[in-house]
Amino acid sequence: MAEFSFDVVSKVDLNIIEEAINIAKKEVANRYDFKDSNPDILLMQKENIIKLTCSDEYKIKALYDVLLTRLSKRGVALKNFQPQKIEAGLGGTAKQDIKIQQGIPSDKAKEIVKLIKENKFKANAAIQGDQLRVSSASKDVLQQVIALLKNGDFGLELQFTNYR
Repeated sequence: MAEFSFDVVSKVDLNIIEEAINIAKKEVANRYDFKDSNPDILLMQKENIIKLTCSDEYKIKALYDVLLTRLSKRGVALKNFQPQKIEAGLGGTAKQDIKIQQGIPSDKAKEIVKLIKENKFKANAAIQGDQLRVSSASKDVLQQVIALLKNGDFGLELQFTNYR
């Protein structure tokens, strides 16, 4: 009998993030409350980090809110963004890093595998790097696993790809 499978991944499209950052920069440049505060949003693609800089902590929070609004309007899941602590910078500025979670961390992957096993599905879940492969002899079981994972909250946005 044939073995069916799908992959569980958590990826964020960096091109869409870059578009949202450009729109947020334009909006901030036109807002009066950011006048003379030198706001900046920088995407560091290799490190998966967004750097925010502004004149003070309150403007950093407002800048982050503008960015989140633009990201959500583009359909990006906000669960994959983890803001770090706001730090004081040189010259009376403040800065904040926002980590972009790409892939499923091993502790979350183990949690997902455990959940699938606890529900006694006739499916195998295997961790493959930063993604999971779920396989079963029945497509119906795979549909039930997808429904279970969609209802669960793992702190990241999960996508289901590579159906076979």
